[in-house]
Amino acid sequence: MGVNPVDLLQIGSKIQVFKQQHPKFPAFISKVGKEAIAEGAVIEVKVTSVEGRDYVSNLRLTAEDVELLNTIFGK
Repeated sequence: MGVNPVDLLQIGSKIQVFKQQHPKFPAFISKVGKEAIAEGAVIEVKVTSVEGRDYVSNLRLTAEDVELLNTIFGK
């Protein structure tokens, strides 16, 4: 499975639009990446649908998770 360069360009432009529409979120992710990623930390995600239904999940970070996230955040 190869990577299509055109797809990468489209993803890059969509990320820029996302950052413009939600300017506080990238800063939040950056701060979390620098300060809160450690083995045993819990990441919780909550999504509220337009109908008002909540979906919640969480995970406790393992050493392998931390290694992956540090790679993503460039730590």
